[in-house]
Amino acid sequence: MIERRYLLSGLALGGALIAAPMLFAKPGKRPPAEPGWRLSDAEWKQRLSPLSYRVLREAATERAFTSPLDKEKRAGTFLCAGCALPLYASRTKFDSGTGWPSFWAPLTGAIGTSTDRELGYVRTEVHCRRCAGHLGHVFDDGPKPTGKRYCMNGAALTFRAG
Repeated sequence: MIERRYLLSGLALGGALIAAPMLFAKPGKRPPAEPGWRLSDAEWKQRLSPLSYRVLREAATERAFTSPLDKEKRAGTFLCAGCALPLYASRTKFDSGTGWPSFWAPLTGAIGTSTDRELGYVRTEVHCRRCAGHLGHVFDDGPKPTGKRYCMNGAALTFRAG
């Protein structure tokens, strides 16, 4: 008969082996930044806040409901916090209830996408076309007219009213 401690140890080890690829996997390979935006890590760290650096350069995710941009309702444009490229018009922003700024469409030519398997399943990562900074992910559960939800990290964005 198998002792309980061996059974529990075996289950824990099996779970760890299954979870390990998900815990240590990296996001999909993004294309390189455009010339003029291929900065060193030290240059990015000088340019960005610690949180913006972790999000844009290391594909981290900020905690939900912590970005003031989630509640931003003025007319204007949301820009990349790394290179100031205009990314989203405020007219495409909507309250997704997720705690992150969400949009139903980017500005034309503003973003790129890549495949992200970091959590053990396939997602579409969104990055800035110019500096290749990680912005967030896009999902197929958004409102009309596109049905898309571009779920962005507020730390990856800035806002310009107007």
